[in-house]
Amino acid sequence: MFANKKAKLASPERQPLADDLSPLGDLRFVRLLPPDAWAALPAAIQRRFNKRVKAGQSVLYRGQTLTTRMNRIGFLLAQLLRPVGAPLPLERCQGGAAAVVTVTECPDGAGQFWVRQYNCKTGFPQVIQSAKAFAGPTGLEECIGYGIGMTLSLQTGPTSLLFRSERYFLTLFGKRLYLPHWLTPGMLTVGHHDLGDGRFDFTLDLIHPRLGEMVHQRARFEDMEGAI
Repeated sequence: MFANKKAKLASPERQPLADDLSPLGDLRFVRLLPPDAWAALPAAIQRRFNKRVKAGQSVLYRGQTLTTRMNRIGFLLAQLLRPVGAPLPLERCQGGAAAVVTVTECPDGAGQFWVRQYNCKTGFPQVIQSAKAFAGPTGLEECIGYGIGMTLSLQTGPTSLLFRSERYFLTLFGKRLYLPHWLTPGMLTVGHHDLGDGRFDFTLDLIHPRLGEMVHQRARFEDMEGAI
């Protein structure tokens, strides 16, 4: 999510550039987890999330969408969000569509741009853009632009790294407004699930406390060697 199509991606205390960090790699995600939780993750996940992305380069992952389902309210919400970058999948599908993800360092070193491209049944592919900033009360935020974003917490599973929404917010005239929970679409969980052999599943789940599962998406990707 771009912290700013209308406002800059900013951090109260600017984090160092990835190239300023330890020779071991980019430690910004590492620092958001207890050492034992990070150490328990599969080596492939550790490698993907402490990889340095140098200025002028992008990391590329390619794959396919396996499934996307939405209930009626989730489908309506996805369409309503089109004017602010369409951050949720727009159509239901049962796999086979090509998908590509690129990760690029923000020019000021405050975070990363993530761009996901999904082929659609007709027309141009859907492109979802977001920015992860290492800032805020949880140490990590994601923004889609137009002042819309959320704070994130990191959790781990046996073979998974999970990004879970904590608070949704709007930034208007330079002032941040946190939305009450009753006014949000529910908890958003994005999962990175390692499968071995350089492959992983990406999942997106939006669960509302009363409306249940609003959106579920699963896509499978593979590592591409090096950076572009």
